[in-house]
Amino acid sequence: MPSDTYATAPPEWHWLVIVYFFFGGIAGGSYALAALIHLFGAPEDRPLARLGYYVALPAVLACAPLLILDLNRPERFWHMVIQSERFLPMFKWWSPMSVGSWALMLFGAFAFLSFLAALAEDGRLPIRGFRALHQGVFGKLFVAIGAAFAFFLASYTGVLLSVTNRPIWADTNLLGLLFLLSGASTAAALMILLAGRRQGVPSPGLRSLYRFDDWVMLLELVVLVVLVISLGAVATAWLNAWGLLLLIGVVLVGILVPLLLHHRHFLGGLSVPAASILVLIGGFILRAVVVLSSEAIRHGVG
Repeated sequence: MPSDTYATAPPEWHWLVIVYFFFGGIAGGSYALAALIHLFGAPEDRPLARLGYYVALPAVLACAPLLILDLNRPERFWHMVIQSERFLPMFKWWSPMSVGSWALMLFGAFAFLSFLAALAEDGRLPIRGFRALHQGVFGKLFVAIGAAFAFFLASYTGVLLSVTNRPIWADTNLLGLLFLLSGASTAAALMILLAGRRQGVPSPGLRSLYRFDDWVMLLELVVLVVLVISLGAVATAWLNAWGLLLLIGVVLVGILVPLLLHHRHFLGGLSVPAASILVLIGGFILRAVVVLSSEAIRHGVG
């Protein structure tokens, strides 16, 4: 049976929101990866963790202006977190937009402080006090809380779509998981790409990141297939150019070819940067297809 959400009006989300979804996934994914390496990796892997913190901050900084510019009244963006009458903090736990705004802001604070701590650890910031943010029991707790916000941000965009009454989005509960896995994969790909240009990143930690990215891409492929099956008859909405773009741009270019390149020429040659770039392209196309294919549906289907 076709979805009964086909009659609803689209929220008019276009490229600004798609780019926000993309950078939000990278921001959350890179911080979460950095935190996992920090908490469970070997001491010699800390340069790779710091690289993740370096990636997370600029990625999350790009999110806020993209969201603000997409609003009908950008100058009123502060109404998302502040009461306009009493100028007190406003948190609506039942509103995905309110929860997401606060999560983005709080994650941004953790990303900023971890960025400063990474600079101090690298000797690039002459304020030794910031190093304490990543040291000892307090440092582990700080990083763990930041990672919780990071996981939330990476999956939140998919969850936001799922609770929006639109075809495809509201017809599956797997978008949050799919976007979380895609965020982890694109973040790992970007870290691998940048690690090749950065001195002091150990090969063992980098190999582990390769293996992690391989497993995440495989899981992403499985979840994507299950998601399409879960849509049932609604999946016919992708029997068009959008479905072809999903198959070629995401499954083939963004997952299968990078997996082949990883195993064909492991840690060497042009295969490594090419694979990373293709994963990033596939992650962006995934978000574009999910958002724009639903936006394009204007009327009921059969």
